[in-house]
Parts: sequence; structure tokens; C-alpha cells
Amino acid sequence: MAIASGSLNPTASDELAQCVADLVTCGSLEICTQGVRDAREVASLLPVGSRVYVNHLPRRTLMDSLPTLKAAHESGLEPVPHLSARRIGSRDELRSFLVRAVNDAGVRRVLLIGGDEPKPLGPYPDSVALLRDGMLALAGIREIGIAGYPEGHPFVPRAALERAMADKLALAAEQGLSTHIVTQFSFAPARVIEFCADLSRRAPGVPVYVGMAGPTQPSTLLKFAQRCGVSASLRALSAEGMKLVRLVTHTAPDDQLVALARYCLAHADCNVVGTHFYTFGGVIQTAEWMRRVIEAPATAG
Repeated sequence: MAIASGSLNPTASDELAQCVADLVTCGSLEICTQGVRDAREVASLLPVGSRVYVNHLPRRTLMDSLPTLKAAHESGLEPVPHLSARRIGSRDELRSFLVRAVNDAGVRRVLLIGGDEPKPLGPYPDSVALLRDGMLALAGIREIGIAGYPEGHPFVPRAALERAMADKLALAAEQGLSTHIVTQFSFAPARVIEFCADLSRRAPGVPVYVGMAGPTQPSTLLKFAQRCGVSASLRALSAEGMKLVRLVTHTAPDDQLVALARYCLAHADCNVVGTHFYTFGGVIQTAEWMRRVIEAPATAG
């Protein structure tokens, strides 16, 4: 069986090939706020019930994402809105959005992130404060996603990140909310696996979705890597056993998928359950690639 760029060759074990496909089958991808058409096309490519995370970017309100959330839900996907705490202007804005999202778009899960606004636009300085407010559970949200950072955060110390994750897990449990973790993408598989191994000790039983950069152009990939604070792994590629040219010609995260699958198969306590793909505007390209990976074991058989 072989996937997109041939990281798995025809002699790869059936178990490894199936694990790769399963990680993507249980995976999700990110679409933009104004992605109504994308949501409908993605639904034609991915399994029913696949999660699509709708981002919450600067200069966009939460309500701007509602048409895309509704389109995803009506197409058989599961919509998961980002809630960027520092970009929410008021409690009323959050309350109104949650009521509409739950009632009109079937939203049951959200992804909590801080948002990189220099100054909060409203009452929530971070995602812990948003969760502590208690409005999510009252509105009908049943599960929260928590961001994980294998390479750290460009503005937040690692100790603060770990403390915030512990606080969110505790608050969610108090409010009867389930949790899952979605990691930022990285170009260094060993760093990601080390981070996942640490999560299996700190947060056993909490499902983890490993973030990866979907198929994209090298220039776009590098731009987002620098913006998202993962440029440290650009310098670490040689130490990870990958050549710089592999990054410069990156088209799909095959090597990372294989490394992750090997880790999952080797560790019974692994709580990685799927992947999450950052699409950088290439939503349909990523969904098409995901479909090829999902179907690969059956095709090889």
C-alpha cells in the first residue's frame, strides 16, 4: 500500500497501513469562516460525521461563522467552531452565538483558543477565563477542544501552557464537559511524539488529535509556520533525520503520519485517536488527499 508521496511502500505492513488510514478516517480539518461552499464539497469527500473546525480570525465575529457551521451540519459533517477568547467582545456576543450555533447548526463541541490580540476585545483574557464563565455548558455544549503546543507557544511560557491545560481539564470536569486535545502542527515528528507521550501521562484517557500541515505549497507552508510559532522545528529537521529539501518541497505530511502510526501501534497507553489538518486555504485539496489515504488499504488489497 502506498499513500500520496510513497512514504509507505507496497511492502509496508498491513497493520501499519491500516493504522495510517484509521488516523485520517478519525481526523478533522479546518475551514475558514466563509466556507459554505467548501463545507458542502468536503462533505462529498469525507466520511459522514467528519469534524470540520471553523476558524475565528481577526476582524471576524463569531456570528460570521454561522452560515458555514450550518452548511457543514446540513451536509452531514460535524461543525466545531473556534472560540478565540481575546476576540470576543462581550458575554452577550458569546451567549447569542452559542444559542444560534447549538440550535441552528447542531454544534455540540467547540475548540477553545486564546487568540493573539494584543489586548482582549472583551471580558475574556484567555480561554481559561472563557471556560470558567460557565456559559458553554449552560448553552448546550457537551465537549471542549483544548489546544496543545508540541513546540511551545511564541508568546506563552511552557509552564503557563501546562498550567492552563490542567486548569481547563479540571474546569471541564467540574462542569460535566468532555474534553479532547488538538495539537498545533509541527515539522518534527519526534517532538510531536514526545509531546503525545507526555500527554498520555499528564492527561490519560483524554483523546488527542495530532495537528499536521495539509498538502500545500512550500511558500505558503513556510509563511504559516513562522506565523504560528513552529519555526523552531525548521531548524531541527536535520536532527530529526529529515533533509531541508524535504521541507522545501513539502506537499503532504506522509512521513509524520507514518511516524505517528508506528508510535500508536507500539504504545498501548497512547491516547492519540486521530489527526487534524491545517489547510491554509487549500481545504478541498486536503480533503481529496485525506480521501485517498483513507481508501488506500482497500485499493492495495
